[in-house]
Amino acid sequence: MLKSPICELIGIQYPIFQGGMAWASDYNLASAVSNAGGLGIIGAGQMPPDLLVKQIRLAKENTDKPFGVNLILYLSYINELVDAVISEGVSVVTTGAGNAGPFIKKFHDAGIKVIPVIPAVALAKRMEKAGADALIAEGMESGGHIGESTTMTLVPQVAENVGIPVIAAGGIADFRGFAAALCLGASGIQMGTRFIATKECNVHQNWKNMIIKASDRDTVITGRPTGHPVRVLKNKLSKQFLELEEKCADIKEYEELGIGKLKAAAIDGDSEYGSMMSGQIAGIIKEEKSVKDVIEEIMQQTEDFINNFLKFVL
Repeated sequence: MLKSPICELIGIQYPIFQGGMAWASDYNLASAVSNAGGLGIIGAGQMPPDLLVKQIRLAKENTDKPFGVNLILYLSYINELVDAVISEGVSVVTTGAGNAGPFIKKFHDAGIKVIPVIPAVALAKRMEKAGADALIAEGMESGGHIGESTTMTLVPQVAENVGIPVIAAGGIADFRGFAAALCLGASGIQMGTRFIATKECNVHQNWKNMIIKASDRDTVITGRPTGHPVRVLKNKLSKQFLELEEKCADIKEYEELGIGKLKAAAIDGDSEYGSMMSGQIAGIIKEEKSVKDVIEEIMQQTEDFINNFLKFVL
C-alpha cells in the first residue's frame, strides 16, 4: 500500500483529496469520499454560515472519518464562516481566493489543519511561512477558477521550494495522473472533475453527461479580462463570455452575465447557459462511477504501475 506524509498528517487512508467545488461538493459527496478512504471536502462557496453548519453536521452524520471544508476568503462575511467551521470542529480547511495567513493561528488553536490552494511558488512559500500544514498546487488544467501555470510545471517547483507536503491538482482523473504527480514531488492528489461524474455527486445529470461526452478540446477559459479566469465546458454561455472579450466589454458586463450561472448548471441542469465548470481531463472520463470505485481503482492501478515500473529500466 502506498504511504504518504499527507495520510499521516490528516488521518486518511489514501492520499486523494476531493476538490471543494461550490454547488457540487456537498455533504453527500464529501462523506462518500471520506468513507472511501480519501479526504472529502465541502465546498462552502457563498453559503451563509447557517447552511454551512447544516452541511457539516450532515457530513458528520454520514461519516466518522476526517473531512474538510473549502473556504473562499474574499467573501465579506468570511469571519462568520471561519467561526462556523471552528465551532463545528472539522478536521481540515482548504482555502482559495485570498490570503489564509490571518486565519491560520485561529484554526490551529482549534486543532484544524490548514491547506491553502496556491497557483504560484511565491504564494506557496508565503503560506508555508505563515504556518500552513500542506499546500494544494493547482495547475491551469483544472476546472473553475485557475492560475497561469500548468500542473506539470507548478508542482515540482513548489515541491522544491517548500518543506511541507504538496498535493497536486489540475488535470488528474486516473492512475496515470496520480503516478505522474508522485514523480513531480507531490504527496498526493486532488481531483474535482472526476468526482463530479460520480453517483454520489448531487449536481444535475446534464452536467455529468457533458463531462462524460467531452473531448480533449471541449473546455475553454473565460473571464480573463476580469482577472479571475474560469475554465468551463463550451456552450452558449462560454461563447457569450468570449464575445465580450472580443469587444473589450466593461467588467460589469462580465459580472452581470455570470450571476447565477453556476447554480443554473448544478441545480437546473442548464447545459446551454449554465457555467459547466470542468477540467481539461474531462476527455478521459467516460462513465459515471461510485466514489468508492473511483478511489479504489486509482489506488490499485497506481500501485500496479509503480510495481511494474522497472520494466522501463534497461
